Amino acid sequence: MRYVHSAVHASAPSYVKHPKLPFATGTYQPLIANNKTFSSADFKARHRAALYTHKASLCATPVRKSIYTPTVSVSSPQVFEDASAIKQLQNNQTPRSRKVIQEVRQITAATSPTPVTEGRGLTRVGRATVTAAKSAAHTIRNTATKACNAWHTFTSLKAVQFIIKFFQSTYPLWKKRHRFSYSFYAIIIAALSAFEVIFIQWGMYSEPEYEKGVEIDKTTRILDSVAGQTTKFVTQMWLEQKNLVLLNFIILIAIYLTLIFVLNRFWVSTAIFGAVMTTYAVANHVKMQTRNEPVLPADLNFITGGNTGELTSFIPKSSQGLVNSAVTGVTWLVIICIIMQFIDGRNGIIHCAWRRPFASVKNFTGTLTRIAAAVCSVALCFSFVWGFGNDGYWSTQFAQSMGDSPQIWNGLADSTSNGPVVNFLRLAHTKTMDKPEGYSQETMQAIAKKYAKQAQQINKTRNTNMTDNTVIMMLSETFSDPTRVPGVSFSEDPIPNIRQIKTQTTSGLMLSPGYGGGTANIEYQALTGLSMANYSPTLSIAYQQLVPSLKWAPTINQAWNAANGGKKASIALHAFNRNMYFRDLNYKKFQFSQFFATDGKPQLTGLHAIDSAWYVSDESFYSEVLKKVTDSNENKFYQVVTMQNHMPYEDLYQNNEFKEMDASDLPADEKLNLDTYTKGLNYTDQSTLVFLSQLNEINRPITVLFYGDHLPGFYSTAYSDKKNILGLHETDYFIWSNQASRSANTKLDAVPSDYTSSNYFSAQLAEHLNAKVSPYLAFLTEMHQAIPAMSVPDSSGSSSAPTYLDANGNLIKKKNLSKQAKQLLHDYQLIQYDMSIGKNYLKDTGFVDLPE
Repeated sequence: MRYVHSAVHASAPSYVKHPKLPFATGTYQPLIANNKTFSSADFKARHRAALYTHKASLCATPVRKSIYTPTVSVSSPQVFEDASAIKQLQNNQTPRSRKVIQEVRQITAATSPTPVTEGRGLTRVGRATVTAAKSAAHTIRNTATKACNAWHTFTSLKAVQFIIKFFQSTYPLWKKRHRFSYSFYAIIIAALSAFEVIFIQWGMYSEPEYEKGVEIDKTTRILDSVAGQTTKFVTQMWLEQKNLVLLNFIILIAIYLTLIFVLNRFWVSTAIFGAVMTTYAVANHVKMQTRNEPVLPADLNFITGGNTGELTSFIPKSSQGLVNSAVTGVTWLVIICIIMQFIDGRNGIIHCAWRRPFASVKNFTGTLTRIAAAVCSVALCFSFVWGFGNDGYWSTQFAQSMGDSPQIWNGLADSTSNGPVVNFLRLAHTKTMDKPEGYSQETMQAIAKKYAKQAQQINKTRNTNMTDNTVIMMLSETFSDPTRVPGVSFSEDPIPNIRQIKTQTTSGLMLSPGYGGGTANIEYQALTGLSMANYSPTLSIAYQQLVPSLKWAPTINQAWNAANGGKKASIALHAFNRNMYFRDLNYKKFQFSQFFATDGKPQLTGLHAIDSAWYVSDESFYSEVLKKVTDSNENKFYQVVTMQNHMPYEDLYQNNEFKEMDASDLPADEKLNLDTYTKGLNYTDQSTLVFLSQLNEINRPITVLFYGDHLPGFYSTAYSDKKNILGLHETDYFIWSNQASRSANTKLDAVPSDYTSSNYFSAQLAEHLNAKVSPYLAFLTEMHQAIPAMSVPDSSGSSSAPTYLDANGNLIKKKNLSKQAKQLLHDYQLIQYDMSIGKNYLKDTGFVDLPE
């Protein structure tokens, strides 16, 4: 029962009757009779009553036995706001009157409307909140009850009870699972790492093919075989004191242990490590077979960029068996690891209790050890890779002590001699380029003024603007004259039309930084005027490692945008998927207003392949380009990239007459690739002639800059001789103008055109059109005269220094360059650094702006 306490308690109830107040305006009426017994209900609202409670009936004498009732209506109590008036009233009244005034004030304060209203509002909100909470709690209880009932119903089924009892009976056995020893784990780690090292290195080699009729002794055949070369790589530890296989082994074990310490699950880490490394080994082998190049860190951007489908389309049929076997092997490895994860009683390599880390010394020590092991292993791997390849860095010195001999300029040679894993990590942390000596805002402003004067001198003899012409810069995928390759000959010329065009217009050979690949780098040079030779060798693909992060990316096409008031005056077309080499992203950065590709929007339509070829034909692609050109009467810039002659080069074409015309003395596989590739070139030769003829019929000045990006990578016989490496990096190019152009039938002298590199194309285009130049094009014009062609070290394969050619195509060493050429080269490095990773001091100087 409830107990109502009075304001004053004593050991026994004692009530005093108060005297009646002498009010003349009313009468007292009795409240209740004395000594009446009350129930608890009678006191629900009488909180001021003095009560005495006990187990017997409640009985009390109220303090007030009567209430005063006024005989006249009483107005609201008067509130005295004037302090002096209140004080005077208090002084004039008797003590009894002052007490009445005080009670009136209390009643007035209690009956104030605002506090009551606010209090009632808060009460309503509180009640609503409590009601909602009770309702929600009730709903939750009902739902939980229903779920429990459903669960009890389900578990009460006989079949479920049987399963539960079965697992309850086997639980003691599950708790008593045998924990594999750390020695067993160590054996697995060593065995799997050793297998992956050998498998990855095995993928670098291919079986040699010997000329017919040449006798090769058995020992030579064994040593030159894939097994022999792989064995040599392993045994050089003892034969040549080169511990390169041990270096690769240590690196893989470090990666393996890092996975284990981070995940703290041995068999899960084993499955991941084995799957990733096997995939890497197979991908490396496939790329070596198709492009004569190992897997590079930049290739991972294809996967992150959603290009996995494109990569799988490049797998040739000859490698499909290896891919299938690898998939089967990885599947079995994962299955075995899953089974072992259940059999092994050790859940974690390091004891760890995340929920109760401080429950015991064992829990605290284990948790701390696991955190330290994960952090230290990740830090070690990160530290190893961060500066690997830089002179004086600890990981570089460690690798060199194990026999590492870096050849960064030649990824193939570096991977073959030092191991693909070492080469991959050497290129993992990309350094764009070193800061040139003297780089500052003052220096760049001086360079801008210097070449602005050069531009004024050149423009005195120029009478046209480049943007007054429609320009088509066409990259013909893998186009090159096969008859220039040593050992290759045909009874009929496969490219007679283009050869004839080259004799009538500006043309020559282009020094390419790639062989068997590297399309994006050649395209990057052509659009930007920058040279890959000035970048660090660790920057392997500019489109993927550099361009996405550029803040300022000036390209030749932007001049047409500016000349047309920012309208859609530069258009890109590619006969393949738009995400290849991040073109979709990079073309936007280059300010191409539209990009047409075989997927996405806007999309190319009406494309088709020839016979069983992998990629769309040049003929159908040229038709789409022609539609875009004829649909507009404005002068625009078109960036065109074909795909017809892209590898692989299996037997794709019907009625290939070049099989009979091939007089080359080459191995069968190489000859098959050559015949298919040459037939594709013949189709390109015919389609290009038709395309130029159609452009000739348009009554608007149109100029085409046509060039092949690199040679195919199947010339194994020729590439084996270092003397042929430079020639295998030279492709064909020409600049042609239709009859409506002032530059029709223009052919520049041999000295500035016989040899070039794609970074000079924009300057050569201006010279061919006799067009005015910007300070930047004035610099490139002068640079082209000093060093006609330049490329990365791999283009000559002779040293780590960039490749420089003179006007006759001969190699020039940097130390033998003229003083003027050295100064221009230093200016080039300053300009390229500022545009790539510098402060962009040239941006607001008008350095790249063509004259109006």
